Amino acid sequence: MAVELVKLQSLERGYLTVLRVRSGLGWLIFAAMAAVADGYLQWRLGLPPGVVAGPVIALAFLAIVVLVPGRWRRWGYAFTDRELHVASGWLTRAHTIVPLSRVQHIDVSQGPIERSAGVATLSLHTAGTENSLVVLPGISRQRAEEIRDAIRGRISDAPW
Repeated sequence: MAVELVKLQSLERGYLTVLRVRSGLGWLIFAAMAAVADGYLQWRLGLPPGVVAGPVIALAFLAIVVLVPGRWRRWGYAFTDRELHVASGWLTRAHTIVPLSRVQHIDVSQGPIERSAGVATLSLHTAGTENSLVVLPGISRQRAEEIRDAIRGRISDAPW
């Protein structure tokens, strides 16, 4: 049995913005909690401001500027006439191959952050119970709709 190598495409650059905004919002919550802790420690123990919030802000900057782009670079996908490949991960690398004949339901979605960045998420629901949802984030809305329409056409052509 020959293994066919498929060249993966990168996600849209707009998805990097989405990941950075989402990460920034998460870190903003931690920074607010750190600021409250700073205020309390300054009031009760007389510690200088920034003892807690400073390191949290430094970690947030590191995460948003360094780690998020690394996460974005590790995503890839390929769409062939028979299957969709989705790869992601750094420590645990996952490469999911979805045969189009197994697809039962397709969603294209965009949240407000994704919409402003010009990207969408394609979700494929497949036959089976375990791992029956495959999500491909960070592709253009047009590309997501093209893949959806191609899969839908392939499903309607399949003999039952």
